[in-house]
Amino acid sequence: MTDRTSTYVMADLDELLELERQALLTGNLEKIGRLIDRKESLIDELSVIEAVDASELAELNDKVKRNQGLLDHALQGIRSVSSRLAAMRRVKRTLDTYDSSGSKQSIILTKDGSVEKRA
Repeated sequence: MTDRTSTYVMADLDELLELERQALLTGNLEKIGRLIDRKESLIDELSVIEAVDASELAELNDKVKRNQGLLDHALQGIRSVSSRLAAMRRVKRTLDTYDSSGSKQSIILTKDGSVEKRA
């Protein structure tokens, strides 16, 4: 680790957090993955510096929290899409119906185009 002042480390971290924010807003998950190691390195570097301006540190903390919120929402969106795709795959394989007495029946659609009925 190089011996740099808190000003340079904080400026680098601030710039990186802005890059991360832009990547989150545009959905560039690959770029986010590439930034993680550098962000951890800068945070580690900042943690060993003794003279750190508290107000600047608070601003960086706010940006980290903002980005974490964006990341949480992005992950929630990915999970939602994944769940929706799974439901669509399930619909392609099975058709649930109800008979005249209200009993549920599942019709399994096979790959060869035939239909299998299950009670």
